[in-house]
Amino acid sequence: MTTSKTELQKTSQTPPATTEQAERGADTRALLPRVDVFEDDAGITLLADLPGVPRDQLDIKIDGDTLTIEGAVATTTPAGLQPAYVELRVPRYRRAFTLSRELDAGHIEANLKDGVLNLRIPKQAHAQPRRVNVQVG
Repeated sequence: MTTSKTELQKTSQTPPATTEQAERGADTRALLPRVDVFEDDAGITLLADLPGVPRDQLDIKIDGDTLTIEGAVATTTPAGLQPAYVELRVPRYRRAFTLSRELDAGHIEANLKDGVLNLRIPKQAHAQPRRVNVQVG
C-alpha cells in the first residue's frame, strides 16, 4: 500500500472469530484487500482489489473520520442443488482508513469495475493549492 503523507491512515482490522462464533458458523473474519493510494493536488485516489464482489455486496461507509470498505464475494450454486462438502469459505473483504481533515468526505466518488474499486476523495477547497495573481503598478 502506498500511503499519502498525512492524508490517509490504516486503522485496526477485523478481529478473528471466537471459537463460539466459528462453531456456530458465524465467521466474522475478513480478508484485507490490497489497496493503492495516489495523491495529487486536488485529492487522493484509492484503488482496492475486490475480486468477485458485486455492487450489491459492496458497502462503503464513512463514520466520523473513518472510511470503511466491506464486500462479500458472490457465489453461484446451480438451481436445486445444495453443497454436500465445501472446502473453501466464501471470502469477505474489510478495510478501514482514517481520513484527514483536509479531505472532503462528502464528495467521494466510487466506481467498481472488473473487481477494482476506485474511490476518488477530493481535498477541501482550503487545502487545495491556489494561484495568487500579482498585479503590476
